[in-house]
Amino acid sequence: MFQNLTDRLGRTIKTLRGQGRLSDDNIKDTLREVRMALLEADVALPVVKEFVEKVRERAVGQEVMQSLSPGQALVRIVNDELVSLMGDACDELTLNVQPPAVILMAGLQGSGKTTSTAKLARWLQERKKKSVLVASCDIYRPAAIEQLQTLAKEVGAEFFPSSSDQDPVAIAAAALDQARKQHLDVLIVDTAGRLHIDEQMMDEIQRVHAAVNPVETLFVVDSMTGQDAANTARAFNDALPLSGVVLTKTDGDARGGAALSIRNITGKPIKFLGIGEKTDALEPFHPDRVASRILGMGDVLSLVEEAERKIDKGKAAKLARKLHKGKRFDLNDFHDQLEQMMGMGGLGSLIDKLPGVGQLPQKVREQVNDRDMHRMLAIIRSMTSKERHFPDVIKGSRRRRIAAGSGTQVQDVNRLLKQFTQMQKMMKKMSKGGMKNMMRGMKGRMPQGFPF
Repeated sequence: MFQNLTDRLGRTIKTLRGQGRLSDDNIKDTLREVRMALLEADVALPVVKEFVEKVRERAVGQEVMQSLSPGQALVRIVNDELVSLMGDACDELTLNVQPPAVILMAGLQGSGKTTSTAKLARWLQERKKKSVLVASCDIYRPAAIEQLQTLAKEVGAEFFPSSSDQDPVAIAAAALDQARKQHLDVLIVDTAGRLHIDEQMMDEIQRVHAAVNPVETLFVVDSMTGQDAANTARAFNDALPLSGVVLTKTDGDARGGAALSIRNITGKPIKFLGIGEKTDALEPFHPDRVASRILGMGDVLSLVEEAERKIDKGKAAKLARKLHKGKRFDLNDFHDQLEQMMGMGGLGSLIDKLPGVGQLPQKVREQVNDRDMHRMLAIIRSMTSKERHFPDVIKGSRRRRIAAGSGTQVQDVNRLLKQFTQMQKMMKKMSKGGMKNMMRGMKGRMPQGFPF
């Protein structure tokens, strides 16, 4: 997400390097490029005009004229205004009410409401330790109820059964009654969508809303619809008292215009981003962290939080003890490292949060993909226990067998073993002299722009 905008802004700010001060002329030229970058990202025109004007007002002020680095000064101003545009802080869900707290999911058909309902149920259970009941009022879309039932089972949430011959309002009211009887913390109601906004749809969802009186009414919208996402959100906001937005499919949106337009147009905060298809691919929306990503400065805080949640501390401690005792890093350890990386969203998700990645050439960034990691895991899983413990025994005939067993080529097996050998050397340096020696060993082999 935001890749195109990050690239364009990065090039624009680079042009200020070597200039002594920000002047009216270079501010004018730079802001013209910023304006074009935002329009190309499909940010709504009124939002672009207001944003650029605010940056201009601050850029010609005293605070910048005293700065020694025009590029850094402009980055700070643009960062502050991006945060202000998207909301100054992460808006939390309102859950401190008499249980059950009801969350109503609204949006057009195909926006990802049902999947987002399951993702939110999982997030509430894992992060907030809440008991959750989900219910579907979508009696129109074939298999919508069955889809939510399947997803509820996957994420471990309670499911309220309903059928296509029932009234949506009656379903919602009965689900609320069951949530009360079971003393559950949260009820999430998935409503029906349409291919376009119509009176019948709005009337039905207003009646469902009145029946359950939700503490949160979340509008679920596909980020790839760009400006239309903000306009649709405004139409829903006119009919319902929306409390926030869930922006879905952001992993497939390189522009990010919806995220930058929605709050300004609707006055409602983005509360969550859908960042993939899996049920754990939902993250709270932090405007300051997103602004940092847009400007190519990474998002280390989110990376640390992800690691805290998903890295197996037992395995990490076991590996540390093993290396400390001078034992060799083997392919079982390498397999565990790859698995944990995949658990954190894969290379694409990790690299997006690293500072300096925006400065990498497009060609280098395109080489980073999770297909290679899946291939490497398949190769290691095709090895015998002995081969994993003693990789030196893997010669010609064994390599051919492993390639055949993993559905790969011999050269893929050779490549993995070469990468493993490099990793083994790195781990050896780490065990002897700590992280500093490992970083020194990596330096020079990393692409320019990485933070080492």
